[in-house]
Amino acid sequence: MVSGQSKPERAAGDVIVLGNAIGTFAFVVTAVAAAIVFSTPAQWVGAVTAMGLFAIGVFAFLWSFYNAVQRSRDEEISVTQVYLLLGPPTPSRVRWMMLGMLLIQCVTAMATALARPNGPDGSPGSSLAVGILVPMFGIGLNGLWCAFHGVFEPRVDPAGNEKLPFQPISTPDVPSDAHSIDKNEGHG
Repeated sequence: MVSGQSKPERAAGDVIVLGNAIGTFAFVVTAVAAAIVFSTPAQWVGAVTAMGLFAIGVFAFLWSFYNAVQRSRDEEISVTQVYLLLGPPTPSRVRWMMLGMLLIQCVTAMATALARPNGPDGSPGSSLAVGILVPMFGIGLNGLWCAFHGVFEPRVDPAGNEKLPFQPISTPDVPSDAHSIDKNEGHG
C-alpha cells in the first residue's frame, strides 16, 4: 500500500455480499467435486455444505422478513424488492452481484443433481440433490441485504398524503383515585 492512500470505504451491506460470494464459492467447489469424484466422503462434504447454506438461508430469510415487516409500517416495501432486489431500493452494483450469485447457485444445483441422478450403487437418487436447497441461501441473503440496507419510499395513505411514522396507540392517562372507581359501582 502506498503511503498516504487510505483503504477504500466499504459500502453498507458489503459484508452480506461477501458472505454470499464465499458461500456460493464453497457450494460450487464442494458440489462439483462431489459430482466429479462421486465418492461417499465427497458426497458427505457436498451435502453438509448444502444443508449448512440452506440453514443459513432460512435464518437470513426469517430475519429479513421480520425486519421488512417492521419497516413496512413507515415505508412502501414489496416482496420482489426485498428478495429479488428489484427496483430503486437496491443499487445496481449490489443487485447484479447478488442475483448473479443466486443464478450460479441455481445452475450449479441443477447441473450437479442432474449429472448424478443415481447413487454410487446405482439406486435412484443421490446426495447431490440436496444442492437444490442452496438457492435459499441466496434468497435469504438478498432479503437480508435489502431489509437492512434498501432505501424505500415513505408509505402514503390512500389519499396520496405521506403518512406520519408509526406510533403505537397510547391510552389516555386514567386517574387512579378512588373517586373515578366509584363512578362504576352502579353498573354491577
